[in-house]
Amino acid sequence: MSCYWITFVAGAYLLASIPFGKIIARKVADIDISDHGSGNIGATNVSRELGIKWGLITLLFDTLKGFLPVFLAGQYLLGPDNISSWVISTIGTAALLGHQFSLFERFKGGKGVATALGVYLAIAPIPCLIALLLFVTVVYKWKYVSLGSMVSAFSVPLLVTLFGKPLPISVGALVIATLILIKHRENITRLARGQEHSWRKKNDQPNLSMRRSNSSSE
Repeated sequence: MSCYWITFVAGAYLLASIPFGKIIARKVADIDISDHGSGNIGATNVSRELGIKWGLITLLFDTLKGFLPVFLAGQYLLGPDNISSWVISTIGTAALLGHQFSLFERFKGGKGVATALGVYLAIAPIPCLIALLLFVTVVYKWKYVSLGSMVSAFSVPLLVTLFGKPLPISVGALVIATLILIKHRENITRLARGQEHSWRKKNDQPNLSMRRSNSSSE
């Protein structure tokens, strides 16, 4: 089994290292998304720069990066003992680290919220959906995606514990939440200063058209 779980851990990291947001932005608008907006390669920045459609597509791919390795590993490796649960948690954490510290981006990357969503959907779908509802509520009320991300991320360790998941799953959820918090350091500073970017329903789709016009005229 050890050989298999090492393969899953490595595979999870490599799959999650693929910067789908950056690839999509390059294909759609011929831009490096890390040079625009917040500089993040995740779905929120893609939505702001390219429009909600491409943000949702990025969200889907980034979520699958976390879901697929954990789900597949669960089919082959999960057993009745806690050792298997530790393995599943390790694979989920590896997926998050792949997105946050991508091998293909010189160990830089996104904040990992969508990838964590995929991990949680595979490990604990009901707690995940409750956390997702909490995320939507926070963003709707306060208009800050970063705040919703952090609050929902830290709700998951509590929720999986309340739903009776094994200790390794709770520990893994806490590790993932902490990594997400660390990646939000700058957002926390901006929130404290009242300078954080708020989420607006109006996206930057007109800017995409403008970029295309500028590109064609150059």
